[in-house]
Amino acid sequence: MQTNVLLLDKRMQSLVTDYVPTQEMIDELVSFFSIFSDATRLKMLSALAISEMCVTDISVVLGINQTTVSHQLRLLKNLNAVKTRRQGKVIFYSLKNEILNDVLLKGVEFLGY
Repeated sequence: MQTNVLLLDKRMQSLVTDYVPTQEMIDELVSFFSIFSDATRLKMLSALAISEMCVTDISVVLGINQTTVSHQLRLLKNLNAVKTRRQGKVIFYSLKNEILNDVLLKGVEFLGY
């Protein structure tokens, strides 16, 4: 029979309770980290960390079908990860915030590369 006796003292219980994000924040974090859960998006984010690019450039440089690139960019834009700049008929994409690249680099560092 299991009892619900906590081994943590009250202070530590309070710290844990205060540190754990609210459900709303957890939902937003899940959405944020989903940005990094697809190989194609990771390649695109890595490229966009170097330079802003249009769909055609991303497609050719990374060897990804243009329809796939457009789909992933739309998703990244909806997740607020990329921003756009129009020059005539061409739309250029870039990272909305350098923190995305920092997170990516921390993942690489975590893996020991």
